Amino acid sequence: MQAVLTIDRLPGAPIEAAAQFHREYLQQAEHLLAGEVDALAIVLPSAPTDHDDWRRTLARDLARASKPKRVNVVGAASDDARDALLSYLGDAPGVTGQYCPSHE
Repeated sequence: MQAVLTIDRLPGAPIEAAAQFHREYLQQAEHLLAGEVDALAIVLPSAPTDHDDWRRTLARDLARASKPKRVNVVGAASDDARDALLSYLGDAPGVTGQYCPSHE
Protein backbone atom coordinates (compact mmCIF):
# COMPACT_ATOMS: atom_id res chain seq x y z
CA MET A 1 0.00 0.00 0.00
CA GLN A 2 1.26 3.45 -0.93
CA ALA A 3 0.64 6.30 1.53
CA VAL A 4 0.51 9.85 0.21
CA LEU A 5 1.65 12.96 2.07
CA THR A 6 0.45 16.10 0.29
CA ILE A 7 1.99 19.49 0.94
CA ASP A 8 -0.03 22.29 -0.67
CA ARG A 9 2.22 25.30 -0.08
CA LEU A 10 5.92 25.95 0.31
CA PRO A 11 7.97 29.14 0.01
CA GLY A 12 9.25 30.18 -3.41
CA ALA A 13 12.93 30.19 -2.50
CA PRO A 14 14.47 26.69 -2.57
CA ILE A 15 16.38 27.00 0.71
CA GLU A 16 13.29 28.31 2.51
CA ALA A 17 11.10 25.59 0.99
CA ALA A 18 13.53 22.86 2.06
CA ALA A 19 13.79 24.31 5.57
CA GLN A 20 10.01 24.51 5.94
CA PHE A 21 9.56 20.94 4.71
CA HIS A 22 12.10 19.60 7.17
CA ARG A 23 10.74 21.68 10.03
CA GLU A 24 7.03 21.05 9.47
CA TYR A 25 6.59 17.85 7.44
CA LEU A 26 9.57 15.51 7.78
CA GLN A 27 8.28 14.05 11.03
CA GLN A 28 4.91 13.31 9.36
CA ALA A 29 6.68 11.49 6.55
CA GLU A 30 8.72 9.42 9.00
CA HIS A 31 5.57 8.61 10.99
CA LEU A 32 3.82 7.34 7.85
CA LEU A 33 6.85 5.23 6.95
CA ALA A 34 6.84 3.69 10.43
CA GLY A 35 3.32 2.39 9.78
CA GLU A 36 1.99 -0.47 7.70
CA VAL A 37 2.82 0.94 4.27
CA ASP A 38 5.01 -0.36 1.47
CA ALA A 39 5.65 3.05 -0.04
CA LEU A 40 5.29 6.76 0.55
CA ALA A 41 4.71 9.36 -2.14
CA ILE A 42 5.30 12.93 -1.02
CA VAL A 43 3.37 15.36 -3.21
CA LEU A 44 4.79 18.86 -3.35
CA PRO A 45 3.55 21.87 -5.30
CA SER A 46 5.05 22.42 -8.70
CA ALA A 47 8.27 24.45 -8.55
CA PRO A 48 10.99 25.77 -10.87
CA THR A 49 14.05 23.64 -11.52
CA ASP A 50 16.05 25.43 -8.82
CA HIS A 51 14.09 23.27 -6.33
CA ASP A 52 15.15 19.99 -7.97
CA ASP A 53 18.29 19.39 -5.89
CA TRP A 54 16.67 19.49 -2.46
CA ARG A 55 13.71 17.45 -3.67
CA ARG A 56 15.96 14.76 -5.14
CA THR A 57 17.99 14.68 -1.94
CA LEU A 58 14.82 14.34 0.14
CA ALA A 59 13.59 11.42 -1.97
CA ARG A 60 16.96 9.66 -2.05
CA ASP A 61 17.78 10.05 1.64
CA LEU A 62 14.34 9.06 2.92
CA ALA A 63 14.33 6.03 0.61
CA ARG A 64 17.74 4.90 1.86
CA ALA A 65 16.73 5.37 5.50
CA SER A 66 13.43 3.54 5.02
CA LYS A 67 14.41 0.54 2.88
CA PRO A 68 12.87 -1.80 1.94
CA LYS A 69 9.97 0.67 1.87
CA ARG A 70 9.86 2.93 -1.16
CA VAL A 71 9.84 6.74 -1.04
CA ASN A 72 9.32 9.07 -3.99
CA VAL A 73 8.61 12.78 -4.32
CA VAL A 74 6.12 14.16 -6.84
CA GLY A 75 5.92 17.76 -8.03
CA ALA A 76 2.78 18.55 -10.03
CA ALA A 77 0.74 21.66 -10.79
CA SER A 78 -2.44 19.89 -11.91
CA ASP A 79 -4.55 17.20 -10.31
CA ASP A 80 -4.40 15.11 -13.50
CA ALA A 81 -0.59 15.13 -13.57
CA ARG A 82 -0.40 14.35 -9.86
CA ASP A 83 -2.87 11.48 -10.16
CA ALA A 84 -1.03 10.01 -13.15
CA LEU A 85 2.30 10.07 -11.34
CA LEU A 86 0.80 8.59 -8.16
CA SER A 87 -0.86 5.82 -10.17
CA TYR A 88 2.42 5.01 -11.91
CA LEU A 89 4.40 4.98 -8.66
CA GLY A 90 1.78 2.84 -6.93
CA ASP A 91 2.33 0.14 -9.56
CA ALA A 92 6.12 0.49 -9.88
CA PRO A 93 7.70 -1.59 -7.10
CA GLY A 94 11.22 -1.01 -8.44
CA VAL A 95 11.03 2.80 -8.33
CA THR A 96 12.27 4.46 -5.17
CA GLY A 97 14.29 7.50 -4.18
CA GLN A 98 13.12 9.51 -7.17
CA TYR A 99 11.90 13.06 -7.64
CA CYS A 100 9.22 12.96 -10.32
CA PRO A 101 8.26 16.42 -11.58
CA SER A 102 5.41 16.69 -14.05
CA HIS A 103 6.14 18.47 -17.28
CA GLU A 104 2.96 20.36 -17.90
